[in-house]
Amino acid sequence: MILRLTALLVMFYALGFVLFAVTLADSAGPRKTDAIVVLTGGAGRIEHGIAVMKQGDAKRMLVAGADPSVTRTDLIRRLHGEARLVRCCVDLGSESVDTRSNAEEALRWLDKRDYKSVRLITSDWHMHRAAYEFRHQLGRRITIIPDALPTQPRFMTLFGEYNKYVLRRVSMWLGL
Repeated sequence: MILRLTALLVMFYALGFVLFAVTLADSAGPRKTDAIVVLTGGAGRIEHGIAVMKQGDAKRMLVAGADPSVTRTDLIRRLHGEARLVRCCVDLGSESVDTRSNAEEALRWLDKRDYKSVRLITSDWHMHRAAYEFRHQLGRRITIIPDALPTQPRFMTLFGEYNKYVLRRVSMWLGL
């Protein structure tokens, strides 16, 4: 009996991984939101957020999880001439250190500005867990639009992220 139960759990785990890997998130396309939250840690995320703002699809952007030593001047230098947009409309959040604290930091930022919708920008392989954390923190009062940047993740990247996602869901289910 224990062997069958273990085999069943392993089968569900493996099928879950396959489902996770084949359902990586896509770009949101042109959709208006009050704000953008960009999670640091991947190439092109901040640039994508700036492009969305330049299109007029959001009013303001939070870069969550920025290194405390990073300044707006550093960001302007990186973005080659987006000084006006960075100065007026981009906030650097350095309170968070992981996906869960990114969501907590974003909630405080969104509540302070009374925003009702947010575009969440991260990599496609990270979006499942990021969106889950944000939905848990923001609840239903703030609409979340996932906007994933396409990548070519390696197997180990996907496998590691899947395990983090499963562990986080289990820990929330258990109330930890």
